[in-house]
Amino acid sequence: MRALFIRVTIVCLLFLMGATAAMADELVWTPVNPSFGGSPFNADWLMAQAEAQKPVEEEEVDYGLEQDPLADFQEDLNRQILNRLSSRLIEMAFGESELAPGYYEIGDYIIEIITTDAGIRIIITDPMSGGETTMEIPYY
Repeated sequence: MRALFIRVTIVCLLFLMGATAAMADELVWTPVNPSFGGSPFNADWLMAQAEAQKPVEEEEVDYGLEQDPLADFQEDLNRQILNRLSSRLIEMAFGESELAPGYYEIGDYIIEIITTDAGIRIIITDPMSGGETTMEIPYY
């Protein structure tokens, strides 16, 4: 019995020694948000989390279905005429064909083409706004 008593005493002493060796620290709370004193490295992560929780707003998409087909036709026709006119002007500037000088009324614009010794002068006038653009294309 005595050996049993010694063993129990040794085990109890070991437990008591282990208990005195354990120490506790003070609990310290630090905020996560850098606005309240937290780490500034958390800002990007917090912002990403906030953006991810935003509801998605659906944008209205305009498919052009509400426009007038005649207005679309007029715009397309004006675009094609101006494109063809610019092609002829380039051909005329490089000596490949002739374009008759004069006035052209295309849609809302008045285009005046004047040939000079140095090249071609183009004056584009918008009668609605009164704006005027002049271009000089030299001969090559």
